[in-house]
This record gives sequence, C-alpha cells and structure tokens, in this order.
Amino acid sequence: MNEIILMSDEKVAAVPVEECGDPLVDVRGALLTDDRQQHASGGAQFHLRQGVLDRLLDAQALLPEGIRLLFVEGYRPPALQRRYFDGYSAELRAQHPDWSDDRLRAAASRYVSPPEIAPHSAGAAVDLTLADADGHELDLGTAMNANPEDSAGACYTHATNIDTKARTHREILGKALTKAGLVNYPTEWWHWSYGDRYWALTTGAPTALYGPKDLPPRHA
Repeated sequence: MNEIILMSDEKVAAVPVEECGDPLVDVRGALLTDDRQQHASGGAQFHLRQGVLDRLLDAQALLPEGIRLLFVEGYRPPALQRRYFDGYSAELRAQHPDWSDDRLRAAASRYVSPPEIAPHSAGAAVDLTLADADGHELDLGTAMNANPEDSAGACYTHATNIDTKARTHREILGKALTKAGLVNYPTEWWHWSYGDRYWALTTGAPTALYGPKDLPPRHA
C-alpha cells in the first residue's frame, strides 16, 4: 500500500486557498440522498459547492446501469466539525493516555479532519456510497463512518480484509469518481472531495478552490 498522507500533515495545511466563490447548493432532487436519520447539522449536510455537485453528476453518468450514487453527507458546519474532532480525539486519548499530542492529532485525522482544514466545512467533500436501482444500499465492506479501530482497518479504501463483492463495488465507485475529478481520502472509502486543500495536494494544483464557509440559517 502506498504511503497515506493524513489530513493532519503539515503539507495539507500549507496549501493556499484562492476562494473561487462557488455557492453551496442543495443536492436534493439531483442525487439520491440518505435522509433516514436526523442529522446534527439539521439539513446543512445536503449541501455542496456547485463544482462538486457537477462532478458527482458526471460520475453518476459513468456508473454501470442499475447502480446509483447514494449521497449521505456533504457540508458540515465548522462548529460541528470541531465537535466531531474533539470527541474522537478524547476517545483516543482515553485509550492511549501515553500518546503525544502530535500522535493523537495524526491518529484522530485518520477518521475526522482537523477543523481548520476540513474539506466538509468548505463544502468540498462528500460521504457517499452506492445503491441499486431501487435505492437499496450496496455492500462496500464496512458501514459508512466505521473507524479504523472498530473495522480492523477495513474502512481503508484499499483494505484487503473485505470480500470480493465489496472490493468490486469500491472499484466501481472509485473509477467513476476519479474520472469525474474527485480524490479519495484513503483511510475512508466513502470520503471524496474536489477543490479543497487535500485535493490540491493530491492533484498538484497550485491552490485550493474552496475554504471554510458558513451556510445561511435558511438551509434545512
């Protein structure tokens, strides 16, 4: 497996942002969305930058017949991102009280991005999976948002401890999204982004297109 650059890496934070001004738009109606549960962001999660949504629609057109993207979460308010990061860091601290702050931050960033660079808070990242023609979620090897500890590392995109069917589904998802211009965070098979700092570092773009953004309160 190639070396994984984590969100906590200083190379990610060093990427400059030249905000392009793409608006945050509601994806409902354009994509199949998973809205079975109440979300902590109260509806904000159904938003993405226009450029990201455009590329997801391109990716959907590349999928085999009978398979669709299933959108789960996009935009995440900065305060909520901070809560998620601090909560997971506290869990790891309780499990590993001997870890240094740097090691703890790196470990936490395998699963939750540090708030100051989080692609979700820029509206640049999406958590998604695949569904069949009837909207039933396909098997991609782990539950979405499974962390490395609970999944024995199976949440990593190229994990070997998943079955052939799940591997095939991950390959279908990855091929379409990559061709449409998105990049994957390799510790989370479901996390893809475009226009953020991680995307810029991965693709060699000189700057990120999107920085953290607040969504007006009339979003739900």
